[in-house]
Amino acid sequence: YRNRAIIYSLTETGMRRKAVTAINLSDVDFVKKKITVEEKGGMRHTYQINKEGLAAIRDYIENEREADFEKWQSPALFLSPCTNPNGNGRLTVKVVNDVWNDVCKTAGIEGRTPHSARHAMGRYIIEKTGNVAAVQRQLGHKNAAYSMQYSRITDEELNVILDDR
Repeated sequence: YRNRAIIYSLTETGMRRKAVTAINLSDVDFVKKKITVEEKGGMRHTYQINKEGLAAIRDYIENEREADFEKWQSPALFLSPCTNPNGNGRLTVKVVNDVWNDVCKTAGIEGRTPHSARHAMGRYIIEKTGNVAAVQRQLGHKNAAYSMQYSRITDEELNVILDDR
């Protein structure tokens, strides 16, 4: 359950790996469908998450987290297994990478990193809305120029559009 919820947290928000490790259980708002977390530079950012992502997190909380919480007593949403003899319960970025890589290997996907999910979210928002401000808001870019990269179009995409005219 935990690994599925980690993958959904990455893919359904566009969150960075480090942010996933920083989520506390209290940061998840199941009613407003938002996760507020400390990001780079100590700033807090709120990500919206869809119902599938929230369902994955809820499944983890209801079916797996409690046993690990009993050992670690940590506010972190995602906890190390209670069988892990080291650490403080909060996951590391390496664990998030390992989870991602295991899922990619199982799915036969090569050349993708957790950061690929962030780019995919930015691209998805642009494709659905055409709105750079929406990308900026979801991904937490301070400078809109960073969000503009998702509005780039390839030659192939432009050819398809023009051929449909």
